[in-house]
Amino acid sequence: MSERTMYLAGHLAPVPDEIDATDLEVTGTLPGELTGRYFRNGPNPLPGEDGGHWFVGHGMIHGVRLVDGHAEWYRNRWVRTRELDGAPAVRADGTRDLTANPANTHVVQHGERILALCEAGLPYVLTPELDTVGPCDFGGRLTTAMTAHPKEDPDTGELHFFGYGVTPPFLTYHRLSASGDLVESREITVPGPTMMHDFAITERHVVWLDLPVVFDVALLGRGMPFRWDDGYGARLGVMRRDGRAEVTWFDVEPCYVFHVGNAHEDAGGRIMLDAVRYGAADFAGLWGRIGGSRNPAAAAADSAGGRLHRWTLEPATGTRREEPLDDRAVEFPTLNDARTGRANRYLYTVTEGGIVKYDRHTGEVRTHRLSEGAAAGEAVFVPAEGARAEDDGWLLSVVSDPAGTGSELLVLDAAELTGQAAVRLPRRVPAGFHGSWIPDPERG
Repeated sequence: MSERTMYLAGHLAPVPDEIDATDLEVTGTLPGELTGRYFRNGPNPLPGEDGGHWFVGHGMIHGVRLVDGHAEWYRNRWVRTRELDGAPAVRADGTRDLTANPANTHVVQHGERILALCEAGLPYVLTPELDTVGPCDFGGRLTTAMTAHPKEDPDTGELHFFGYGVTPPFLTYHRLSASGDLVESREITVPGPTMMHDFAITERHVVWLDLPVVFDVALLGRGMPFRWDDGYGARLGVMRRDGRAEVTWFDVEPCYVFHVGNAHEDAGGRIMLDAVRYGAADFAGLWGRIGGSRNPAAAAADSAGGRLHRWTLEPATGTRREEPLDDRAVEFPTLNDARTGRANRYLYTVTEGGIVKYDRHTGEVRTHRLSEGAAAGEAVFVPAEGARAEDDGWLLSVVSDPAGTGSELLVLDAAELTGQAAVRLPRRVPAGFHGSWIPDPERG
C-alpha cells in the first residue's frame, strides 16, 4: 500500500454513510448510572475524497446512548460544516473563513453547548441527537480559531483555551465563563506560526508549548502545511492566569507534543507537566505515515512513537528538568477531569494492543490487553456517583477488531482496569481522535 493512501485504509479507513441502530447488544453488565451519551469525533472524508493527510477529513461524530444499564442507540453523523459544503478556507478578499474547517478533532460540552472542535477554525454547536446547529463565535467575540483541547477548571468551571494563526496574531489566549460567555482574550507573543495542538493549565498558571513544527506556505494544498524546523527552537512558557505577569519561557530539548496528560504546581511553586513527547525521528515517522509523505525516508523512519515525559519548571529560578516516565509508545493521555490542573495520581493512555494506567504515587503501570490486533481509541474517564477515590469510575473506549470489520464500546473498571461491559456497535468505527461522556442533566 502506498504511503499516500494508508490513512484511508485499515483502522483509519472512513465509512461511507450515516446510520442509526437501536437496542444494541451488550455483554457483561453496564453500570446503571452510566446514563447519558458517549460521543467521539474523528476525520471521515466523503467517499472518493483524499485530502492528503489523515488530519484533514471532515468531522464525523459517533454516538452511543446508554440508559439505566441498556444501550439504547448508536448513530454517526458528519458535522455539517461550511467546509463539508465546499466552502474554501480563504475568502475572495484573502481573509480566512473560520467557519470553513472540518470540526473533526474533539467534542465537548460546556455550559449549554455541545461543541465539535478543530484547531483550524470556529467550533460547531451540535444537538444531543448529533444534528448540527452551526458555527459558534460566542456572540461575535471570538475572532480566532479555537483549539480542540480546551481545559475546564474543576473549581471555577471556566473554560480556558487558545487559538493559533498562520498570520498575526500567532497565538491568542481565551477564557469562557462557566456559563459559556467569552470574558477574556489576549495575544501571547511568539516568534512565528506553529502547530500548537495542546497546552495545560494549573491552579494559577497556563503552560504554553512553543515547539518546532512550523507553518510552511509552500505546503499549502498538500495536506497539512506544517513541517519540523530545527531552527525554530523549543520552549515551554508559564503564564499567570491573573494576567499580572509576562510569560516566563524555558528552553527545552527539541521535541513535539500532540497531547498533554496534565500539569500542576507544588507548594514550592514548581510546575510539573506530563505529556507524550516525540523526538524529531519519532515525529517524522508518524507524520509521514499519516500524511502521505513525499519523503520515503521520513515516512519509513524507525519511530518508537511518543513516550510519556515530565518537565519540571521553576519560575522563581528559571530552571527546568526533563525526565522520561516510560519507554513504551503511548498516546491519548486522559485523567479524571476533576484533577485537571491539580496533582493527579492516575493517568490513562492507549498503546498498541492495550490501555495503560499509570500510578504516580507507587510507580505501578498496568495494561489492559486487547485481543490480538485490536485497536483501542482514547479511554475517557467517567467518575462513579459519590466516588471516594480518584480512580473510582469507568473508562470508555471504542475498540475495533483485528479484521477491521466491527467495533465495540468497551467499558472498563478504572480502578482495576478490568472489563465491565462491551456494547457491540452495528458497524466498524474508524480510528479517530477524542471524545466525551455527556451525562443526562438529572444525573449531574
